[in-house]
Amino acid sequence: MLDSLAGIFMSIKITDVLDIAIVAFLLYELLNYLRDTRAQQIFRGVLLVIAVFVLSAVLDLSLLNWLLTRLITIGLIAVIVLFQPEIRRGLGQLGRRGFFTGRIMDLSKEEAYQTVNVIVDAVDEFSSTHTGALMAIERDTVLNDIIETGVVVDANISVRLLGNLFYEGSPLHDGAVIIREDRIHAASCVLPLTSRANIGKNLGTRHRAGVGLSEVSDAFIIIVSEETGAISIAQNGVMKRFLDLKTLEKMLLDIYIEPEQNKTWFSRIFGRKGEKRND
Repeated sequence: MLDSLAGIFMSIKITDVLDIAIVAFLLYELLNYLRDTRAQQIFRGVLLVIAVFVLSAVLDLSLLNWLLTRLITIGLIAVIVLFQPEIRRGLGQLGRRGFFTGRIMDLSKEEAYQTVNVIVDAVDEFSSTHTGALMAIERDTVLNDIIETGVVVDANISVRLLGNLFYEGSPLHDGAVIIREDRIHAASCVLPLTSRANIGKNLGTRHRAGVGLSEVSDAFIIIVSEETGAISIAQNGVMKRFLDLKTLEKMLLDIYIEPEQNKTWFSRIFGRKGEKRND
């Protein structure tokens, strides 16, 4: 018995271990991604169909096996067509997330805290005055194609400037503001609208645009309702509504100041951009 086990372990090569590790990592990432999308229930149904298909083959249920074979063939095409936004967003995340992925934020902690305070104060003012606002904070995905649809501002972020941009009489109020690090990079930008119908019938273009951008990028989008003053955020295709300022502040700090547990091993060794290193 021990000899056979030793023989099995001796036959395992480094490439076999690497192969298993890569497959396990891909399965983990797939399940983790599906957990936050509407494809989760579909994925459960696909697993059930595959299980029944294998069972029909084992029990030699030829008619059922023939039907499921055709169903799986058609179903693969249907899944690609129906879940094109999720597939596109997943591939985009795969391209952004790697072992050497670095954050594009190049701010010190003091600058990050100051930027977060300005954004929170502006959102507080918009919410209390029922001023409609749509702000997208650029992260790893560069939003140059979105910026081209608006007007480049490239100014230091401030509550007064944000208020002027979203003031109803301003020529730039109709659209989104793109925030790059601690600067307002562009205003009056046009965002892609989501095609999903389950985000709420009472939500208008501003909310649909926020979710739409979050489906094709990793941007953090803040939406303030003009009708109710409610604060919402959109991230990774998911919208969270009726946030309070403390929750928003914590989310922004997680973006601007990367928690230690979220850093890649590469950034832990060589340091994060924006931190002053004493060499």
